[in-house]
Amino acid sequence: MNQTYAVTAVTLVVLATVLIGALGLRISRTTSDFYVASRTVQPGLNAAAISGEYLSAASFLGVAGLVLLQGPDMLWYPVGYTAGYLVLLILVAAPLRRSGAYTLSDFAEDRLESQTVRRLASLFVVGIGWLYLLPQLQGAGLTLEILTGSPGWVGSLVVALVVTGAVAAGGMRSITFVQAFQYWLKLTALLVPALFLLVAWLGDGTPRASFDAPAVFREHTSVRIDTTVRIELDAPLTLTVDGELDGTAYDKRRVTLDEGSHRVERGTRLSFPSGTPVPETQEHTGTGTSNWSRPLAGDRDEYRLYATYGLILATFLGTMGLPHVAVRFYTSPNGRAARRTTLAVLGLVGAFYLLPPVYGALGRIYAPELALTGDADAAVLVLPERLIGGVGGDLLGALLAGGAFAAFLSTASGLTLAVAGVLHQDVLATRGVRHFRIAAALAMAAPFGVSLIATNVPVADAVGLAFAVSASSFCPLLVLGIWWRRLTPPGAVAGLVTGGGAALTAVLATRTGLPSAGWAHTLLAWPAVWSVPLGFLTMIAVSLLTPSRIPPGTAATLARLHLPEDLSARRRGEPPARELGGVRKRAVQYGASVRGAGEAEERAARGAGEAGERAVRGADGPGEPAERKAGEG
Repeated sequence: MNQTYAVTAVTLVVLATVLIGALGLRISRTTSDFYVASRTVQPGLNAAAISGEYLSAASFLGVAGLVLLQGPDMLWYPVGYTAGYLVLLILVAAPLRRSGAYTLSDFAEDRLESQTVRRLASLFVVGIGWLYLLPQLQGAGLTLEILTGSPGWVGSLVVALVVTGAVAAGGMRSITFVQAFQYWLKLTALLVPALFLLVAWLGDGTPRASFDAPAVFREHTSVRIDTTVRIELDAPLTLTVDGELDGTAYDKRRVTLDEGSHRVERGTRLSFPSGTPVPETQEHTGTGTSNWSRPLAGDRDEYRLYATYGLILATFLGTMGLPHVAVRFYTSPNGRAARRTTLAVLGLVGAFYLLPPVYGALGRIYAPELALTGDADAAVLVLPERLIGGVGGDLLGALLAGGAFAAFLSTASGLTLAVAGVLHQDVLATRGVRHFRIAAALAMAAPFGVSLIATNVPVADAVGLAFAVSASSFCPLLVLGIWWRRLTPPGAVAGLVTGGGAALTAVLATRTGLPSAGWAHTLLAWPAVWSVPLGFLTMIAVSLLTPSRIPPGTAATLARLHLPEDLSARRRGEPPARELGGVRKRAVQYGASVRGAGEAEERAARGAGEAGERAVRGADGPGEPAERKAGEG
């Protein structure tokens, strides 16, 4: 790939992000603008922004790498990512918006009237956000390293500076435009080259391999193994070895390997004759995308089926608890708009996921050596040069490089914004735009520091960990908090600690190498199958054992979550939200904790009495704050 073109494309993406973010500095004035864009984001724009931040490097590069490694068997991988929004649409989207919260921590406190639950939820929001930010930063560093040869920390630093600047400049209102732009950029960056690649493939005069055929080397290929790897051969194979293989050192010697497993040490170069099947990677002991193919799944085929279900369940149920996903629904004008937004997201995300498998399929034919080097994710970037070449291939490769970098920027922006909101409220415990900008810097500083130290964390493992923890903690909290009136604060705390804590402990234990193989390894590596039910059962059991701790305002809170905004107001004898005024003055009068510039979501003080508990938030109409009835007191 032409480095000049690639660097130019990445630079243009960064400049566009900075310029759009700077626009937010001109139109963001209040804390509400920074948190939730004053709840005025319409479904079309919001859906594009959600899709932009959700489709990270794992989607842009990783899915193609998975298909390259294992063929159509991995087409199930994006299913959980997409279907997670179906669960969100049915169970969570509209009630979450009607809660009037700014963050998941706000929802937890408002629903259960407990500071303890709020603090614990804040801890999980920050933890999940940082877990998800880490692979974005490392992926950006790897991409710039491939494109320019720069040190890995350079890409991480670029993303950290650009994202922090954009979030600090305009908050949610600014990031909404940035992420919507980046979604369409990513879609274009995949679609246009894919069309050219398919035309080149159809016009190739050589015999074409089918999608599900074993990958083979089309010509004599020399592969350098950068990380120790174990390969599995189904038949004897003759090749040239320069390095250490199975404990023996060879100096450019022709060797015939028997059927079975063979260990290839780091730095070894293998030369394969034309027509040789690409050896299957049994395990990969270092970093790289081979870990994507059989993610922590054990060493028997039936274990892999369990791992598949574990990943699908984690992505299917974990989407609703991802902080950067949940916070975007608070920007919708009302519950109906939140549902329409989710429906549009399903279409946009589904359309995007049609494209990466095309690159994976072509990669099996034209770049099969990537399966051995641990660089399967690079298939998207190298295919234009392999199939088209020349200036056309360089330009298409540059477009893909820009799209890949946009994936890092958009996801990192959403995560930084979500974590900054929690840090602003619960750590700095202050109000005002200036302190929000400090929180944004803190939200990025921690994962950036870790990315410089923990350089051997596979992207798939970090992303899978974030989804597993989210599914085991926030999924039970949101589903039961919205749909079960008997949930109590002790039950919520016990479920968060048990479910989320078990998932976190299990995957961390696997990352340390304990245990190394077998069922115990598989159960710990993909814990969602058992940790999600554990979280639900613990919340339910402890809540049933503590019926006296049900918050007194539960009935009114659930009515607010499930009734349309105007109907909910009329049920309490209030005029529609658009007719009310003066919320800030009355909220302050009753000692509420003001979290914005007069927004409807300001919670009434706990000392406001029963009327404060019946306070209702909502918004109907662009730019108008929703009202909270202060009560008769």
